[in-house]
Amino acid sequence: MPRYEPWSAPRAAGIIAEHTHLEGATLPILHALQETFGYVDEGAVPLIADALNLSRAEIHGCITFYHDFRAHPAGRHEVKLCRAEACQAMGSDRLHAEILSRLGTGWHGTTSDGNATVEPVYCLGLCANGPAALVDGEPIAHLTADALDAALSEARA
Repeated sequence: MPRYEPWSAPRAAGIIAEHTHLEGATLPILHALQETFGYVDEGAVPLIADALNLSRAEIHGCITFYHDFRAHPAGRHEVKLCRAEACQAMGSDRLHAEILSRLGTGWHGTTSDGNATVEPVYCLGLCANGPAALVDGEPIAHLTADALDAALSEARA
């Protein structure tokens, strides 16, 4: 899992300044902030709004509209569960309910111990081997709740 810098308003202001010249700079700025810090801190909203002469509501709307952006730091491990039709045909809905229950979180949620953040994705390209998931970018085919538990245990080690 990538290591992120701790949130810093001065560092964020520098990143924003590097991208303000771009046409449609809002999304490139948000992506750059998330790549640097792992999320888009609420302190970035007024900085972006001022730099782009937009309202804070417009910036907040972009962050909340696009599911790829986080407003809070993710857990130590990222779990992406495939929600595409092929995985659904292989029973992923029931499996996801069990996994979310075991982890004690919902979609886009982080476990209480901060170990994992769960996010839905829409096709991992493992359609013939579903249900599928990614744990810290590593694919898991023929996913079971026990296989996910094992992958998270291995990632902790």
